[in-house]
Formats: sequence, C-alpha cells, structure tokens
Amino acid sequence: MDYLTLKWLHILSATLMFGTGFGTAFYMFFANRSGNVQAIAVVTRWVARADWWFTTPAVIIQPLSGFWMMHLAGFPLQSRWIVWSLALYALAGACWLPVVWLQLKMRDMAAQAAQSGSALPARYWRYERLWTALGFPAFGGLLIVYWLMVHKPV
Repeated sequence: MDYLTLKWLHILSATLMFGTGFGTAFYMFFANRSGNVQAIAVVTRWVARADWWFTTPAVIIQPLSGFWMMHLAGFPLQSRWIVWSLALYALAGACWLPVVWLQLKMRDMAAQAAQSGSALPARYWRYERLWTALGFPAFGGLLIVYWLMVHKPV
C-alpha cells in the first residue's frame, strides 16, 4: 500500500473513531439528562453497538497505519510529537476501555428498567458520572493527538 492510501485510511479511521465517540457520547449524555428510561435504553443499546462496529476497528487501525506510515516516511519513533501522540493515545485508550465496560452495564440496567417499567438504579447514575468523567481526558487527549499529527512539531 502506498503512503497516500495509507494516510487516507489513517485519517478515515481517526475520523470514525473520534466522530463516532463524540457523536455517541453526545446522544448518551443528553438521553441520560432527559430522564426518559425508554429513550435511555434505546440510546445505550445503540451506543454500545456503535462502539463495537465503528470505534473498535478504528482503534485497531490507528496504531497499525500510524506505525506503517512512520516507517514509510522515515519518522523516528523517538520524535517528540510521536512520543506525545502515543502517550495521549494510550491515555485515551485507558479511559475508553472502562467506558466500554460501563456502557455495557448501563445498557443492561436501562434495558431491564425499561422492560419492567421501573426507574434506573442508583448504580446506573454512579456509572454515568464515571462514564462522563472518563470522556474528558479521552477526548482532550485525542484532540491534542490530532493537532500533533497535523503539525508534527519537532
């Protein structure tokens, strides 16, 4: 695969990863604030699916295509922008993995509450606060990674 095709794949997967993450977080955040258990059950179900269908493949493609482009372009792994990009990507991943687990648990609690016509349990709201808190360093870190990939400061 040539460099430009690989770069296109890298940019496309970065866009899917960030766009899906931001979009699903937006809908889940505001569905939660609606208090509508039926809506929350639907949204959490689709957020979990979107993470598996779009975000997970992109999370895998990102480092593979990035390392391959580094090799083709001759960028040394010790470049400061690459080291920072990898560290921030790892931070985002360290936040994302528990978020996926939380989303699956929240999805299940919301489905059960919607089916039984009951309120969401207190544990759902504890998980929601943690889910929200983990989103800030993940998204902030990825925004900086985008900047580093574009600018490649020495």
